[in-house]
Amino acid sequence: MAKIFVVANQKGGVGKTTTTVNLAAALARHGRRALLVDLDPQGNATMGSGIDKRTLQRSVYQVLIGMSDVVEATQWSEGGRYAVLPANRELAGAEVELVDFEERETRLKDALAQVDAQYDFVLIDCPPSLSLLTLNGFCAAHGVIIPMQCEYFALEGLSDLVNTIKKVHANFNTALQIIGLLRVMYDPRVTLAQQVSAQLEQHFGDKVFRTIIPRNVRLAEAPSYGLPGLVFDPYSKGARAYLDFGAELIDRVRSLDEAQRTARHAAEAREQ
Repeated sequence: MAKIFVVANQKGGVGKTTTTVNLAAALARHGRRALLVDLDPQGNATMGSGIDKRTLQRSVYQVLIGMSDVVEATQWSEGGRYAVLPANRELAGAEVELVDFEERETRLKDALAQVDAQYDFVLIDCPPSLSLLTLNGFCAAHGVIIPMQCEYFALEGLSDLVNTIKKVHANFNTALQIIGLLRVMYDPRVTLAQQVSAQLEQHFGDKVFRTIIPRNVRLAEAPSYGLPGLVFDPYSKGARAYLDFGAELIDRVRSLDEAQRTARHAAEAREQ
């Protein structure tokens, strides 16, 4: 059964797409079968994976409106070694069209159920706004990975996102939880970054990933070559950090699974 994680933050420009693309590549390097789902009409994760969004015959748009299944629309990232359910500008129209569908919030969840056994991880890259597309991502996911910069306004946006996740958990998807917060574009020379990082650790505790992604020019250059930064320059600080993050996520998922099994066995014992 695939673990489905949405990479989300309601604030734009915080490294969601960079994180999704490089995490998918890192998981592939660690021997895991990964599917990247691009839910952003800009299609940046698609292009960053080496797939030309302008030539797509099928995309996540056709999947959401029922004109294609996931298998038909999926493409392969040669550089990243992971599968991609791509997106382009057509996806913007899905917002309007999905309004007329029944159970429109779970269209993506139902589509991904068909390929559940084919992947170990599914990573969903969402647009920065809380739209029907983002809601589809939240309803399909087991958890949320939140990339964020260590700056003041990021803290304000984080509280809004946490409230959104709570509402989705209460009304649509009781399995949804915060998997962790990932500090990205981190510059240790900036005092404010150090202070915000410390605040995050103090407030969220072990929900904050140990891995920190540094500010790195090579990660920023990689998308223009249609490659994850981890492939473009595997020896850069950013690439090594994402590789470490992939390993940490695998460990965290394993720990969460063990905790759930322990809780389930305890509940069964009490019933007996």
